[in-house]
Amino acid sequence: MSNELQPVVTETAYLTLHYRLASSAGEDIVSTFAENPATLQLGQGQLAPFLEACLLGLPEGTHQTFDLPPERAFGPRNPELLQRLSRNVLDKNSVPGDDYVIGDLVEFAAPSGGKFAGVLREIDEETALFDFNHPLAGQSLQFEVKIIGIL
Repeated sequence: MSNELQPVVTETAYLTLHYRLASSAGEDIVSTFAENPATLQLGQGQLAPFLEACLLGLPEGTHQTFDLPPERAFGPRNPELLQRLSRNVLDKNSVPGDDYVIGDLVEFAAPSGGKFAGVLREIDEETALFDFNHPLAGQSLQFEVKIIGIL
């Protein structure tokens, strides 16, 4: 079969693939390799843009692993995204009466009407410290992909 006829991944390609996102130590974060492959269309927000960028130009049948430093993944951790909130603000902007535990992901109403979430790091009677960085910010990741089909 001639390489000219082999489809390659484009910015709007519809693909069937197996993929695995793992920590730099090789611990799976998400993987389809043990199940049915995923079918998705690029440019629709189904994969993070930096993962889609890895796929562009790859021919059908490719099985490859990418090592992504934080700058090419979810970015470095931003210390400004550690925020201390009063219990009053916490109670007003989250689910009232919730018992919060260190490590909980708490969702808040944003002033714009959307929602955002932070991980609870510390809490006492008066304040709570939240980390609004993406949970994978600051981490190097491995992205393994096996492109089964490109439509």
